[in-house]
Amino acid sequence: MEPSLARVDYLQVGVTAQKTMRLLPASGKKATQKVVVGDQDGVVTCFGIKKGEAVPVFKTLPGQKISRLELGGALNTPQEKIFVAVGSEVRGFTKRGKQFLSFETNLTESIKAMYISGADLFLCASYIYNHYCDCKDQHYFLSGDKINDVLCLPVDKVNCITPVLACQDRVLRVLQGSDLLYEVEVPGPPTVLALSNGNGGDSGEEIVYGTSDGKLGLTQITGTKAIPRWEIGNEKKRGGILCIDSFDILGDGVKELLVGRDDGMIEIYNFESADDPVLRHDYALSESIASIQGGCVGKDGYDEILAATYSGWLTGLTTEPVHREGGSGEELKLSQEMQSKISSLRNELEQLQIKVLQEREKYQQSSQSSTAISSVPAFSVNDKFTLNKDDASYSLILEVQTAIDNVLVQSDVPLDLLDVDKNSAVVSFSSCDSEPNSNFLLATYRCQANTTRLELKVRSIEGQYGTLQAYITPRIQPKTCQVHQYQIKPLSLHQRTHSIDQDRPMNTLMLKGQFSFAEIHSWVVFCLPEVPEKTPAGESITFYFQNTFLGTQLESTYRKGEGYFKSDNISTISILKDVLSKEATKRKINLNISYDVNEESVRHTLKLIHPKLEYQQLLAKKVHLIDALRELQVHEGNVDFLLPKYRSILEEADQLLEEYKRQPAHLERLYGMITDLFIDKFKFKGTNVKTKVPLLLEILDGCDEDGLIAFFDAA
Repeated sequence: MEPSLARVDYLQVGVTAQKTMRLLPASGKKATQKVVVGDQDGVVTCFGIKKGEAVPVFKTLPGQKISRLELGGALNTPQEKIFVAVGSEVRGFTKRGKQFLSFETNLTESIKAMYISGADLFLCASYIYNHYCDCKDQHYFLSGDKINDVLCLPVDKVNCITPVLACQDRVLRVLQGSDLLYEVEVPGPPTVLALSNGNGGDSGEEIVYGTSDGKLGLTQITGTKAIPRWEIGNEKKRGGILCIDSFDILGDGVKELLVGRDDGMIEIYNFESADDPVLRHDYALSESIASIQGGCVGKDGYDEILAATYSGWLTGLTTEPVHREGGSGEELKLSQEMQSKISSLRNELEQLQIKVLQEREKYQQSSQSSTAISSVPAFSVNDKFTLNKDDASYSLILEVQTAIDNVLVQSDVPLDLLDVDKNSAVVSFSSCDSEPNSNFLLATYRCQANTTRLELKVRSIEGQYGTLQAYITPRIQPKTCQVHQYQIKPLSLHQRTHSIDQDRPMNTLMLKGQFSFAEIHSWVVFCLPEVPEKTPAGESITFYFQNTFLGTQLESTYRKGEGYFKSDNISTISILKDVLSKEATKRKINLNISYDVNEESVRHTLKLIHPKLEYQQLLAKKVHLIDALRELQVHEGNVDFLLPKYRSILEEADQLLEEYKRQPAHLERLYGMITDLFIDKFKFKGTNVKTKVPLLLEILDGCDEDGLIAFFDAA
C-alpha cells in the first residue's frame, strides 16, 4: 500500500543545525504531540498545533547557537525533559519551559554531538569524547579523527554502558569506559547514528548509520565485535544523510525507517522481507533536512512525519486527507475554518508588506543622513565540499537561509566545471588571464527565484594546487556578499581507504631530516584530502589512499624525522617529492630524499589507464559521427542500409551526447596523465624527454596498448 501523505508547513524558526528538533511524548494514546526545536539564534521554541495553527507553549530568549537538542528523563519513564547543547554548556528545560539545569562542561571547544541516557550524558567536541554521570566527569577519549555523532546502546537491554562514536575516517569507534574496545569500518564517513527500531532491536545492540555520501547501513555491536546486517548504497546519487528515525507511518505494526538527506529528500524504508529495507516512498523538499521525527502533530488520530529544514521550516507530511469529497452534484466548499485561516493570512501578509515598505523608507533616509552608518546584513551559509568516488569530481553544495541571487566561482588552478542535473541556474563563463593573475576559472551562476540551494561539480588535475573561491550574493537589500574558500590539494583526487593491495608493484619515496612529527603531518595535510588536521596521538601513523580517477593507491607512513610514501603510480611519488621539498624549503629544513622506482609499476599504471582511454576515444568518435549520421537519416528517410554499429550509434545518440557533455575534457585528462607518467618515469632517471611528447601523443591517438608500453620501454 502506497502511503498518501500531504505536506503541511507549520512554522519557521531561525536556521537549524543537525538533530535539533524532537517531539515530546503524547499525554494520551491518540493525543497530539508538542514540538520542540532549537535554532542558531539560540532560541528554544516549543509549540503545539490547534485547528491547524501553531500555538506556542514556550520560547526562550536568543543567545549562542544551539548545536544539538535531545530529550531525557529517568530510564523507563517518558522522556520529556529537554536538553540543549550551547557552546560548551548543556541546559535543561522542563516541558513547560522552566530551566532546571545549566551545566558548564570542561570542554574547550563547542559541543558537536550529544546523547542522553538516564543520568548519563555523552558529549563530543571535534576530537574529544566525554562521559558524565549526574554532571560528574566519568570517562574521556581522544579520537583519531573528527567525531560527527555519538550514541549509547540501551543500558536496560545490554546491562553496560557502550558508547559508539561516528568518526570522519569511515569508522565507528566502540568504547568501554575511556578505552577503545574496537573499530567498525563503514563504507563512507558516518554523519548520523540511530538505534534500530528506536530501541536497538530485540538485542539492544543494533544501530543504523548514515554516511555523508548517502549510504545507509545496520550493524550489530556485540561485546567483542561488530556484525554487519545490511547495507544500502546510493544508486540514485542522492545527498548525504543527516537524520534518521524509526516510526510506523504505514500503520502496519512494523516501524519504518525515516531518512532525511542534505539534498531535501525524505525517504521511507519498509522492512517487507524482514532482512533488507526497501524504499517505499520519497518526498523532495527544496532544502536540507536537518531533523526528522515520526509522530502525531497536526490532528489527533493522524500520524505524520515532521521535518526541520536548514532555514528553520517545520514541515509535516501527514496521513490526514486534505480534500473532503462532496456528495453527487454537491459543490465542494471550503470549510469555515479554512476560510478564516485564509483571510487571517491575507491580513498578516498586507501588514507585513506595509511594514517592509516603512522599514525600507526608514533605511533610505538614515543612509542618506550625514551620520549614516552602513549595516551589512548577516546571512548564514551551509557549505560542503566533498570528493565523489564514482566520477572523481568534487561537489560544492551551497545552501543559504534566503534566496540566492548569484554565485561567482573563481579558481587560481585549472578546473573543469561539470554538469549537474539538479542545477537550474544559468551559468556564464568570463575569459580570464591565467598568466599575470593566476586566474584559470571565472564563472557566474545566476539563480532562479527562490533558489536557496546550489550544487556545482568540478574536477581538478593532480599536481596543480591552489584555491577555489565562491562569492555568494543572496537576494537581500542592501546587497551583500560572502566569500568562501576551498583548498584544491596537490593529490586532490585521492580518497582515504581502510586497506590497499600490497601485491602491486610499488615505488617508494623516503624522507629523512630534522623535522617534528607535527611538521611532517602538516605537510601531509597540505598534500592530501581527508587527513585530520590534528596531529595523531602516538609516535607514528599510517594512512592509506586510493586515486578515485585511476584506482592507483598510496600508503603513507611517517614519524618524527622520517617519512615513507609508497605508490603504484610514479606520478603520485613525483608530485609528493616536489611538494614536500617545497614545504621543507619554506621552513628552512634540510631533507634527505631517496627513492626506489619499480619499472614494472609504469606498465601496471598504463594497464589501469588504457581501458578508460579506449572507452573515451570510442565515445568521442561516436559523438563526432552523430551529426553526419543524422543528416544521412534526414536525406535517405531510412537507415536500414547502415551497418548495425552505425544504427546503434543513432539509437543511442541522446545518451552518448549526454555522457559526453557530462564529462568534458575527460580524454584530455587521460592524455595528460599518460604524458605526466612518461615525463616522471624519466625524470627519476635524470633524463628530460619533453621533446618526445608529440610522438607519444601520436601513439595515443592510435590507442594501441602494446605499442604504448613498447614506446615507454624504448624511450
